[in-house]
Amino acid sequence: MNNDFMQEAIRLARESRGGPFGAVIVKEGRIVGRGSNQVTTTNDPTAHAEIIAIREACRQLNTYRLNGCEIYASCEPCPMCLASIYWARLDLIFYALTRQDAAAMGFDDEFFYRELSLSAEQRQLPMQQLARDSALTIVRDWNDKPDKIRY
Repeated sequence: MNNDFMQEAIRLARESRGGPFGAVIVKEGRIVGRGSNQVTTTNDPTAHAEIIAIREACRQLNTYRLNGCEIYASCEPCPMCLASIYWARLDLIFYALTRQDAAAMGFDDEFFYRELSLSAEQRQLPMQQLARDSALTIVRDWNDKPDKIRY
């Protein structure tokens, strides 16, 4: 745990023009990825600070797995960012503000956390499954592929 890294994430949040969030990814005491929220400046709803930092760290380290890294975020990650952190295999998350703090600022994090805990049938966004049998052939082909790279 290093407060200087958290202060850098907070600095990035303060300077962000796309939303008040920042994040840094650290490996072996060195920042390998920085991100500030770019949602409104890029018209990309996935351009959260954590996602930008993950993308930069993966480029810098030339890998899609960030084992041995930790992330410092100015706010508790939203469900999308939290899932991305899991997919990237980061070791540890440090955060400053909570998702309740984000909700108090008018962000939807808490709503998304609640929605994702519901079954598909209970969510406000309708979901409908189609063409499962057709799609299963892709999974079978992938499983049979001898040179696949598992992630």
